[in-house]
Amino acid sequence: MDEEKILTPAHEDYVKAIYMLYSRGVEVTNSALANQLKVAPASATNMVKKLSDLGLVTYEPYQSIALTPAGELVALEVLRHHRLLELYLHDKLNLPWEMVHEEAERLEHVLSEALEDAIAAALGNPTVDPHGDPIPTKDGKVESVAGLALSLAELKHPYTIVRVLLQDAERLIYLGAMQLYPNATVTVLKRAPFDGPLLIEVDGEHHALAHDLAECIIVK
Repeated sequence: MDEEKILTPAHEDYVKAIYMLYSRGVEVTNSALANQLKVAPASATNMVKKLSDLGLVTYEPYQSIALTPAGELVALEVLRHHRLLELYLHDKLNLPWEMVHEEAERLEHVLSEALEDAIAAALGNPTVDPHGDPIPTKDGKVESVAGLALSLAELKHPYTIVRVLLQDAERLIYLGAMQLYPNATVTVLKRAPFDGPLLIEVDGEHHALAHDLAECIIVK
């Protein structure tokens, strides 16, 4: 299959979404995929059938959707483009971390291999993007990011943020206002019961952080 001639941005968006769901431990059903991409279930079904014909997914009605080895390589290539672009936009063009995701979504499909290599070289062949998400290697390998959710952190023990599992701009702005970026040091001082807010300390400042946001911050 000549991917450059056959695959469209929509194809790539779908295989990337399938990979992202699977990597988060979510069963990749048609409804989960439709929800992830904000499309109608019928549209998702039609596209998955096309991806199956292209040999990128395995699909049976009412069963989980899975990427084939070829599909996974496509997903990782698109993800590499996306995360390299995020880091370049953030580090070289000084775009704030809440803006880079949407911009990278637009550019990831048109990035040539030569420009991909040039961006990687200019960034020093990085391994993570501005949110701490791992950047796949050129040959399709992904290093896992070890850690635990801040919501589970030991009280009064300093941790380093290694990853923020969010792309929503408003929430990223909110976390950024508290300096909750990767590599920041954070300490949980108190934890309210029944999934209530956490009292945290960052750079000598105390903040209340909602439990569901703390679940999205990975620390070690």
